[in-house]
Amino acid sequence: KMAADTSVEILQKVLENEILQTTKVVEEHLDAEIQKLDQMDEDELECLKQRRLEALKKAQQQKQEWLSKGHGEYREIPSERDFFQEVKESKNVVCHFYRDTTFRCQIMDKHLTVLAKKHIETKFLKLNAEKSPFLCERLRIKVIPTLALVKDGKTQDYIVGFTDLGNTDDFTTETLEWRLGCADVINYGGNLMDPPFQSQKKFGTSFTKLDKKTIRGKKYDSDSDDD
Repeated sequence: KMAADTSVEILQKVLENEILQTTKVVEEHLDAEIQKLDQMDEDELECLKQRRLEALKKAQQQKQEWLSKGHGEYREIPSERDFFQEVKESKNVVCHFYRDTTFRCQIMDKHLTVLAKKHIETKFLKLNAEKSPFLCERLRIKVIPTLALVKDGKTQDYIVGFTDLGNTDDFTTETLEWRLGCADVINYGGNLMDPPFQSQKKFGTSFTKLDKKTIRGKKYDSDSDDD
């Protein structure tokens, strides 16, 4: 018992020492930074300010360029031809292939409208699958809704139905945001190793299993309850 107590004490002392050392290093680093700023002459400070202003100006110009290319809002494109033009001029594009009669497409619309405003670095589009048979065949789109995730003009990934989103109609916007982050099609600020629906599961949220239904006479399935 005594030996065990002694080893616990030693471990505690080692840990305390580690924390002290870390704090010391951080403080020394901060002191050095403050000293560096104190020793800077006016020219150097002016130079630093100019660099900061340049960076802000550049970020503002980039934002304006994105807005001029139709970023910042979720919008419908009328035809397949428009799709090729749109993906050519933007680095990151999310395109929702939808059908008017598919209920789950409306759920997807709701989340994409929010994300388009938040992630101005990415272009968010929707295209009617029934009006784009060539594209659906070429991209092998068989389930509606499907999101095609395009980087540098090439389709890199797909979100097919709600399978990757916790397999529920009640998935959150954060869950879709996480999935887009996994595809590196948006600048994601969260932890990719921790999907939002995992934490939902911890709190006992039950997920309904979705059944894919085949639409009669159509070559793609629908993740919806209509038929």
